[in-house]
Amino acid sequence: MNRTRKNDRSARARNGSQAPRRSGGPARSGGQGRRPAAERGEFALPRTITPALPAVEAFADLGMPGQLLAELGKQGVTVPFPIQGATLPNSLAGRDVLGRGRTGSGKTLAFGLALLARTAGQRAEPRRPLGLVLVPTRELAQQVTDALTPYARSVGLRLATVVGGVSIGRQAGALRGGAEVVVATPGRLKDLIDRGDCGLNHVGVTVLDEADQMTDMGFMPQVTALLDQVRPEGQRMLFSATLDRNVDRLVRRYLTDPVVHSVDPSAGAVTTMEHHVLHVQEADKHAATTEIAARDGRVIMFLDTKHAVDRLTRNLLNSGVRAAALHGGKSQPQRTRTLAQFKTGHVTVLVATNVAARGIHVDDLDLVVNVDPPTDHKDYLHRAGRTARAGESGSVVTLVTPNQRRGMIRLMSDAGIRPRTTQVGPGDEALSRITGAQAPSGIPVVITAPAAERPRRGASSRGRRRPSPAARRASARRSALDAAA
Repeated sequence: MNRTRKNDRSARARNGSQAPRRSGGPARSGGQGRRPAAERGEFALPRTITPALPAVEAFADLGMPGQLLAELGKQGVTVPFPIQGATLPNSLAGRDVLGRGRTGSGKTLAFGLALLARTAGQRAEPRRPLGLVLVPTRELAQQVTDALTPYARSVGLRLATVVGGVSIGRQAGALRGGAEVVVATPGRLKDLIDRGDCGLNHVGVTVLDEADQMTDMGFMPQVTALLDQVRPEGQRMLFSATLDRNVDRLVRRYLTDPVVHSVDPSAGAVTTMEHHVLHVQEADKHAATTEIAARDGRVIMFLDTKHAVDRLTRNLLNSGVRAAALHGGKSQPQRTRTLAQFKTGHVTVLVATNVAARGIHVDDLDLVVNVDPPTDHKDYLHRAGRTARAGESGSVVTLVTPNQRRGMIRLMSDAGIRPRTTQVGPGDEALSRITGAQAPSGIPVVITAPAAERPRRGASSRGRRRPSPAARRASARRSALDAAA
């Protein structure tokens, strides 16, 4: 990449300033009766100065190490998805990349293959990784790690996953042993840096995955602080399903002349999913929800609060439905175990808050139900993205009571989706036809699971100096953000 432009970025990173707005940025004023583009949500994509390399239609057309090509064949990955074919020629050449595409569009391999190919053949010093992937949630961190592990192994690279909710001592040990690539949530990575267990000054390739959610969750100060520590002349890739003004700040500050690839997240959803808005009376909503949950096959049901998730889960279990709850109030071992049970079919209904809206991939999941309609169109698109992944089809159903109808019309308009609207009630043929709903058995069930593992008291801190009260309070604040993830 052009050294002058990289030096400019180095200066911006040191002094914290932002680059001037590129041409094509969002307008700051609008005509009468029309909101400015920035207020409507997404910003205009930056204009690429240096022409991008053309897209490829086969992985063999890319200059990747042979081991990666062989591993792609072993994994049954034969043809690049559009976002992979468009961005990989440029990211492999060292260009910064801005990729927008809905969840399930192939973003993980789009950045992962480039990161691994450009890091292959290098060896990290203890506590000094060479590549970094920042993600907003623990589940997404684990999914990225799982997806990239066979490819990393094929080129002799070591991965470390750094997330809250599990032993920080074990993660520190992995970094001390040397890891070329770290997949991390911002809060826990900041903790490890503060402890002296990790430094980012050797990181040459940095990825922000699901950048919009990181900014929505309040991670922006931590993300910028971390990005200011990586090598300023290094490569940056930012992938996101939606692009709002907070993401715009990251793009302008940290990406230099990026190659831009954008697939409208709502367009992908329209072509691969059926979207249904089911009008239901408030008095009938619980019974209708239970019948949908009793269908044959798995389903994710989204609600707004942890309390509502736990209450519905108890009711479903008492009705004979194999349900389990997933939200930020669960410990990480509980969350991991619940997801494993859902993926194997031991649990057929995952009842969740937005913690499950990103970073969860389950094969053959053909139905997502918004028991509580989301309040933001981005949340709708990400919840919907749990189905119809990797080109498969699926259905998204939203239960809407009379007082929610106007808000739902506005949300669907913002998402660019025209749903099918149907009036339903418990036992209706339409409810069964659309969702597979059926009467539950009524025989209560219990989901068995091993007892949660508890770390031995003091085991992870033996031999280390106790942090100061101020440091413990700062760590607690970061842990609260990670828990919300």
